Amino acid sequence: METWWDALPESVRERVDGLVLRDDRLRAIRVTMEAVQALEEAPAPRPGLYDCQRAVMARYQELAGRLDRAPAPPREVETPATRIRRLPGRLAALEAIWDGDTDGWFVVLIAVLDDPQHEVDLAWIRHGSDLRVLTGQVPPWPEAQEAMETGTALAEHFNVPFHFASPHQPDDEAPRWRTTL
Repeated sequence: METWWDALPESVRERVDGLVLRDDRLRAIRVTMEAVQALEEAPAPRPGLYDCQRAVMARYQELAGRLDRAPAPPREVETPATRIRRLPGRLAALEAIWDGDTDGWFVVLIAVLDDPQHEVDLAWIRHGSDLRVLTGQVPPWPEAQEAMETGTALAEHFNVPFHFASPHQPDDEAPRWRTTL
């Protein structure tokens, strides 16, 4: 942990920990940044955004077993099926692809349309940040399994192909459905 973290008032550290426990990462980073800026005797150079982000991520690691993450909404077939029926164009296929952001990897379930050619995101499937992999809290990629189950069921429902080029590990450069035809 950063040495400047200990210089923050205990009330700020407790507030940041409370935000981390509620999985409110951005607000925890903002509170940390504001507290660092208010420090009268801050180390030189003063910690910046990335330092605060690293400190908050360290708190996530420290508190990992106590996080209160909201469960992901269930992805039954009927909700995305209703959305697919309302899309303009003809459904050509369903596809799952990996994508990522500062929290880690997730899978995007996509409706691939013809007439006109277009893609529509149906769901973003994430089961926590990539910290869970490092701490061994869950199997590495449950979002891939969920995407496989939901995508396969939707594809059978609409009698179209389902494509997931990399179901066993994240790969945001895996071949796409249209390029594998």
